[in-house]
Amino acid sequence: MEIADRIFTIQNEEEFNEIALQIFRQQVQRVPVYKLYVELLNILPESVKHYRDIPFLPIQFFKTQEIITEGSSPEVIFTSSGTTGMVTSQHLVADKALYEQSFRKAFEQFYGSVADIAVLALLPSYLERSGSSLIYMVDDLIKHSKQAESGYFLYNHDELYQALLHLKAKGTKTILFGVTYALLDMIEKYQIDFPELIVMETGGMKGKRKEMVREELHALLCKGFNVPTIHSEYGMTELLSQGYSYGEGLFHTPKWMKILIRDTNDPLTLLDNKKTGAINVIDLANYHSCSFIATQDLGKYHPDGSFEILGRFDNSDIRGCNLLVQ
Repeated sequence: MEIADRIFTIQNEEEFNEIALQIFRQQVQRVPVYKLYVELLNILPESVKHYRDIPFLPIQFFKTQEIITEGSSPEVIFTSSGTTGMVTSQHLVADKALYEQSFRKAFEQFYGSVADIAVLALLPSYLERSGSSLIYMVDDLIKHSKQAESGYFLYNHDELYQALLHLKAKGTKTILFGVTYALLDMIEKYQIDFPELIVMETGGMKGKRKEMVREELHALLCKGFNVPTIHSEYGMTELLSQGYSYGEGLFHTPKWMKILIRDTNDPLTLLDNKKTGAINVIDLANYHSCSFIATQDLGKYHPDGSFEILGRFDNSDIRGCNLLVQ
């Protein structure tokens, strides 16, 4: 079986380590930017025996370099959002089927079969630009949902409100993907009483409102939709996988993705699970780009395998993270 085919069959730590090391050795050989980075660190690939010792590529390289397996050409290019004149990240995706496998399997792991779920999307900022990996994912989920109500709602809040009333009355499992400011706009106009609704906050105010800390924001949204918790997604342009939170800002990842914490003062040193630091991500679905990324997020990893996002170093566009450190 090819390494790429084994990514989504990982069952335990041993398998993860084995496949991560194989992908690392392959990417060092075949992704020029990563190869040069590892060489400059004076790290011999054959000396790396565990995934915790793999060098992590700073995420900023996605803004300045083409990170893709040599000889491959992108089937799709995902780009981050940004204000005018800002340098944005781009992810050259050589095999979009890998992305589809990743988000479909992760969604099913956390929420069940999408066929049985009404997927509603209130994502104006994402829809109004091209190159969003989130829109690519939500498009696919809507397409595979067998519920007639599934679809996008740009600024037509009344239609969305009627759809929510209808789905609640039918008892249909419903998930609402919403950019933060649009969800707040919605609950300012309507008092919604749908305790079974899954509200999936996908990050950021996009410059439309003042940023808020998570606890305050989620309290407002819980009250406005009358739901017990607010779900979140942790994903970004540079990753083909995402983690999910059922509430309280605690995220979990699928089995082919791992979060590690590095020392903010020494980027090559990892911290133990109980400490706070900067987040490194291993995303094995990034098979054709780079699976080992040092992000600009600050976070904390918990012994039960969950993690939380505490902020970030700058305002880079990261889905599911709107906890700017004030």
